[in-house]
Amino acid sequence: MEQKPTSNANLKREFLRHTVATLAYRGGKTVRDAPEGFATFKIGEKTRTPIEILKHIGDLLKWACLLAQGPHTWEEVPPQPWEAEVQRFFKKLKQLDDYLASEAPLSNPVEKIFQGPIADSLNHIAQIAMLRRLAGSPRTRSRRGSASACRAAPGTPARSSRSRKPASRGRRRRLPARERARRR
Repeated sequence: MEQKPTSNANLKREFLRHTVATLAYRGGKTVRDAPEGFATFKIGEKTRTPIEILKHIGDLLKWACLLAQGPHTWEEVPPQPWEAEVQRFFKKLKQLDDYLASEAPLSNPVEKIFQGPIADSLNHIAQIAMLRRLAGSPRTRSRRGSASACRAAPGTPARSSRSRKPASRGRRRRLPARERARRR
């Protein structure tokens, strides 16, 4: 099968789309099935709660859409309940991915969109994941390289498959010397 030539700009745009898919996948695993009361879990008086972080991610994704489409403005939205913020997260991801998938020109360089709102959002998803672990409700484990599964539907939460093998916990156990010699 012959591949058509792609420009450097198209490759960068596709990489940004893959990063958005990664954000959808990891974010979906992190925010899905959060326990009751998790939204307001606090580990210190000067730290953000998960709902405050998720709201901020929604604001960042809105900013990413604005950077891609044209006007560069920052506008905060009032906080909503957890499920509404989760839906907003996926809605903004889908809006961004739809624009990136279109033929419409980008108003800012891909690097600027990545280095600003997208990289910050990835960092904040990790914060929510850490807070889930501290709250006693760690997110489900993920398999490396699974972000491409979100490419088809970046606006929907990732669901884990019950039939997957558990992830390896480091190196395989080494066989005793006698067993290794026997197998040779």
